[in-house]
Amino acid sequence: MGIRLARLMACGMALVMGLGTAGCGAFGHAGKESSIPGRSAAEGFKIGLLLPESETTRYEKFDRPLITQSVAALCPKCQVVYDNSDHDASRQRQQFEAMLAEGVKVIIVDPVDAGAIASSVSEARDQGVRVVAYDRLARGPIDAYTSFDNIQVGKMQGQALLDALSAGGDPKRGPIVMINGSPLDPNASDFKKGAHAILDGRVVIGKEYDVPGWSPGQAGADAAEAFAALGASTVIGVYAANDSMAGAVANAMRSAGVRKGTPLTGQDAELSAIRRILLGTQTMTIYKPIKPEAENAARMAVDLGLGRKVKGSGSGSGTVDNDTSSSIPARIIQPVVVTKDNIKDTVVKDGFWSVQEICVASVRAACKAAGLS
Repeated sequence: MGIRLARLMACGMALVMGLGTAGCGAFGHAGKESSIPGRSAAEGFKIGLLLPESETTRYEKFDRPLITQSVAALCPKCQVVYDNSDHDASRQRQQFEAMLAEGVKVIIVDPVDAGAIASSVSEARDQGVRVVAYDRLARGPIDAYTSFDNIQVGKMQGQALLDALSAGGDPKRGPIVMINGSPLDPNASDFKKGAHAILDGRVVIGKEYDVPGWSPGQAGADAAEAFAALGASTVIGVYAANDSMAGAVANAMRSAGVRKGTPLTGQDAELSAIRRILLGTQTMTIYKPIKPEAENAARMAVDLGLGRKVKGSGSGSGTVDNDTSSSIPARIIQPVVVTKDNIKDTVVKDGFWSVQEICVASVRAACKAAGLS
């Protein structure tokens, strides 16, 4: 992991140059700086980091170490206090309360349930603790937010699916199945909205499911139910909102006898998904460069802890609303579509995955055909 972190920290600087300027901009909804007197990076302080689950590869393998390393680079005396709630919203609230009791000055939180965490965020505000919403937009009086353009993610997935369907003929020649993410995740709602913006009226949506907790097991079961109800031989494509669920859906497709090569989407550029793309059992994934997102969170957290103002950047106005507060400074990063044709120029080039990691024996021939060596 040390080697990969070095590569990840070295790559992608162009994505974040100019985004981490301290002491500029303003808190959109607060309108003022923190009233923390005399704190400096030389003294250090505690920053809480709450991630939502460990089932998806990214959180423990990339997000946690990258945020921790970025904080250390910005504030060597700062301490990152970490916890992971494993999909449990109640547990995450308890972890949040424990961090407040421990005396953290800033909390970076990727909420399991964006609404459920709102009361904890309000308590943090009452105690003078700043909150950075990470990857998912928490409700409550948060101070900053960093993520990707999530509606664009859904549009990219929808367009990739539509293109693949159209390559085989009339995209309305048969039904598709949609496997969306958790109904408690605001990102899942955005992915779904973006996908529907592309697909509605252009395809026949035979069955659609929202999957609690992004559970791969539930996604596979829902897909199997859809194939049985619609007839496996009639299904011409599947929208899966992320790679973990896509893996389970791919297994369900094979078991049900869905035609080999039927288009299947994903997201997160997980290693297993990259291999499925090479083997032709998944059509695409979305690569979301985690390094700039992690650096954004670290910079925002350190600046907030030091009483500095932060500002947003990226697509849109540089601010977001979360139904509780408005004009929240936001740093938004653009996602990237990954197909068999650009694996080398995206996840490999950025050091996200190496050719050696991707090209195990079962996919070696496919790697060679794709120019990965």
